[in-house]
Amino acid sequence: MNIVNRGFVRLFERYMPDPLILAVVLTFAVFIAGMVLKGVSPVGMTEVWYGGFFKLHAFAMQMILVLVGGYALARSPAFGRLVDQVAKLATTPGRAIVLVTGFTLVACWINWGVGLVAGAVLARELARNVKGVDYRLLIAAAYSSFIAWHGGLSGSATLLMATEGNFLQEAAGGLIPVSDTIFSSLNLTLSILVGLTLILTFYLLSRSITEPVGIPQSALLEKDDGVEADDGLPATRMENSRLLGILTGILGLATIAVYFLRNGGLDLNAVIFILIFTGMILHGSLAAYLKALKEGVSGATGVVIQFPFYAGIMGMMASSGMSADLVRYFSEIATEATLPFLTFLSAGLLNILVPSGGGQWAIQGPIAIEAARALGVNPAPTIVAFAWGDAWTNLIQPFWALPALAIAGLRAKDIMGFCALALFTTGAVIGLVLLVAGMM
Repeated sequence: MNIVNRGFVRLFERYMPDPLILAVVLTFAVFIAGMVLKGVSPVGMTEVWYGGFFKLHAFAMQMILVLVGGYALARSPAFGRLVDQVAKLATTPGRAIVLVTGFTLVACWINWGVGLVAGAVLARELARNVKGVDYRLLIAAAYSSFIAWHGGLSGSATLLMATEGNFLQEAAGGLIPVSDTIFSSLNLTLSILVGLTLILTFYLLSRSITEPVGIPQSALLEKDDGVEADDGLPATRMENSRLLGILTGILGLATIAVYFLRNGGLDLNAVIFILIFTGMILHGSLAAYLKALKEGVSGATGVVIQFPFYAGIMGMMASSGMSADLVRYFSEIATEATLPFLTFLSAGLLNILVPSGGGQWAIQGPIAIEAARALGVNPAPTIVAFAWGDAWTNLIQPFWALPALAIAGLRAKDIMGFCALALFTTGAVIGLVLLVAGMM
């Protein structure tokens, strides 16, 4: 394990560029492929690239708010004390790895936005408190646990197929309830086995590291109440007013409570709303909250520039027909027994170029549902297989790692070697379970 581990880590440290460079390289690759494979003219490819470039702006803003709001909450004294108590449960490097992996798996299964932020924050705190633990491995374990998200309560495809009026309702022969997808025996089995596999993988990796890398000085943030010195001015007193900050936070949380009481769901907007107003309450004053926000904004650079590039790639893949061709190839060679497994593989491949669960399902969903109906099988296992394929290759796609890396103060190549090993172990488990399920 030690030789393999060092080999993967060195490979990614040496050859993996900055995520922006990767996004640019993929842009050129897809641009050329569209001309060669689909016969689209250069002008045509520029048009579909431009048309897609701006389609993730709303989502990019949501991700920035998740990152900045989560960072600000994590910098509050109260949250820091809570994480300190949780971190004390781990006294050895092995326990620290198990704790952060298990915690983030559960958090991501409940909601991916919460999991991405909370896992990175806990990993950073564990690195501060546990001697001998490798900081890169902690962050890699936290990010790899993101694999649980699409099989969990915030999964895009599973929730969409259970929503009245969704674009595939007629093709699927009606709604597909979450009892057949999220809470099916297949998905719950995958959630448990993949989680155990991931915990074991990172535990063994922690045992194989002989020279652990500690937390960088830039990530050792000092606790600060953020309150400005009182100069006697009314404006300063208002900024430092705990009453105003707490009342604003209470108003926000009361609003989200009403939203939930009226059957609102725990979606990304709800998570952002909770992060912002909980952060205000925990910081007390708005001055302290604004100071934490300013620190967090500096880590959102990658999201600001990379999301438009991936939106452009998605536009080129979809408009040129390359995405549909890839999915259709796997569907045409599938049998009743192999359809879930091949859906998983095709979803994993497509996710590298279209790293958005909802956006990818819009491309792959119609073909996957059509294949299931043509074979006369229940489409629910195919949806579950898609969900795990989409989440699986996130382990080597730095697109989703940006919030965790920003909080951690690391680069993508610092963790991707470890994540690549987890890709192989979890992929083997998912593939085997889906093959067995298809034969039953």
